[in-house]
Amino acid sequence: MVKELIIDSTPEKGVTIALLQDKQLVELNKEQANNNYAVGDIYLGRIKKIMPGLNAAFVDVGYSKDAFLHYLDLGPQVQSLVKLTKLVKNGSYKEKLLNSLRLEKDINKAGKISEVLSRNMLLPVQIAKEPISTKGPRLSSDLSIAGRYIVLVPFSSAVSISKRIKGNAERNRLKKIVESIKPANFGVIIRTVSEGKGVAELQKDLLDTISKWELFTSRLRSVEPAQKVLGEMDRASTILRDILTDEFSHIYVNDQMIYEETRSYVQEISPDLEKIVKLYKHKEPIFEHFGIERQIKAAFGKTVNLHGGAYLVIEHTEALHVIDVNSGNRTANKENQEENALQVNMEAAKEIARQLRLRDMGGIVVIDFIDMHKPANRKELHAHLKQCMATDRARHTILPPSKFGLVQITRQRVRPEMSIVTNEKCPACDGTGEIRSSIVLMDDIENNLSFILQEQNEKDITLCVHPYIYAYVKSGFISRRMKWYFKFGRWIKVKPVSSYYLTEFHFFNGKEVEIKL
Repeated sequence: MVKELIIDSTPEKGVTIALLQDKQLVELNKEQANNNYAVGDIYLGRIKKIMPGLNAAFVDVGYSKDAFLHYLDLGPQVQSLVKLTKLVKNGSYKEKLLNSLRLEKDINKAGKISEVLSRNMLLPVQIAKEPISTKGPRLSSDLSIAGRYIVLVPFSSAVSISKRIKGNAERNRLKKIVESIKPANFGVIIRTVSEGKGVAELQKDLLDTISKWELFTSRLRSVEPAQKVLGEMDRASTILRDILTDEFSHIYVNDQMIYEETRSYVQEISPDLEKIVKLYKHKEPIFEHFGIERQIKAAFGKTVNLHGGAYLVIEHTEALHVIDVNSGNRTANKENQEENALQVNMEAAKEIARQLRLRDMGGIVVIDFIDMHKPANRKELHAHLKQCMATDRARHTILPPSKFGLVQITRQRVRPEMSIVTNEKCPACDGTGEIRSSIVLMDDIENNLSFILQEQNEKDITLCVHPYIYAYVKSGFISRRMKWYFKFGRWIKVKPVSSYYLTEFHFFNGKEVEIKL
């Protein structure tokens, strides 16, 4: 499997990151500029309200709505965190690590939040879920700092290992290494990507996470309530940290600053892969060049077509997603409906696994597959769906088909669902169904072209238009473009851009030409 990462940075849309597997789009991440509530960010929260009925608290972290902190998300050592915060804020704890801190007892798992927290108390909290819809962020005070190979957990001593590392010998080796190098009063979670790594790599990653903790404690002394204490890395670096492997063949970036940052980070975590980071320099938009724009338009929307005529219908609510599988005009194996249903369902399962990652759909997902009567076929479908979702990094659970033929999936939701509207109000006609005539449009283009060439004296002009207008400009024995050549004495390059609406046009000479009237 060949993987590629395409990073598109624009001032209007922020940073959009596309993950391709064998040229197919499987993940799309957006990072808005100044996103202050990303998963992993740590804030100094102030407890605003204690809600005994919910066994939870509402916390001020500077967001427009108070964030939500449940008792089960406090972490067993929350009392030690409260103690450390008080000591650091009053200046009586000078150390950066936890060697001399006497840890408090674990809180009761079935306890009450009013026994632990009180109004106006200061408590460092970590964003567990970003603000979604009308809800504020969801928090956890069970802090952790993620590295590439390990996750550092303060106020603990346990060393745990990813379940995906199967071999007992390898598990024991990694555990012994980490136990010998970790500092006191810190626990460590060993990540899947650490399999086969040596002492030097694990120790470097551990030291990096420890330095982040030291930065956290030093900032905690002076930071004000509701302010960020420690920020997670940007989305591109987070994705690279979690999934970068030798399977990646290219990482393309169209922004010089992000390119330098990405290259530097890849060089730090995996020097052998530094050469795959490349700066995209073509004039064509990067997503257009790699065919991502087309895939986005095809993949998002209510209806998603499959090969062979079958299709999916996807409906969303705030907490529930419903996917209906339809065979459409598929006629293969017409005499054997059971076999045909199995083929369509297997194909749909693969696309559904992709759609869940692509749209980052979380909560409850109910899938209405085509009815199958043989238990063996339903079992095969369930196993195939689990296999297709094995690469999904979000925690999920897949239940077997019910007696009604429905498959239920719960999938972790930590960010707002990726929603891209593919059916939009026409910007050319503003929904009226009527646009300027082609003659008037050609007059507008020609008048602007005349001003740019004769008044602004621009050179090497390229006209970018919708493909239909492109065909109109170039068609005929004496085409429009040929007439412009006779009129202005210059050859005008014309380029089709499929993302433009019908009457949209722009002029470029390396960058977009600004018409200075």
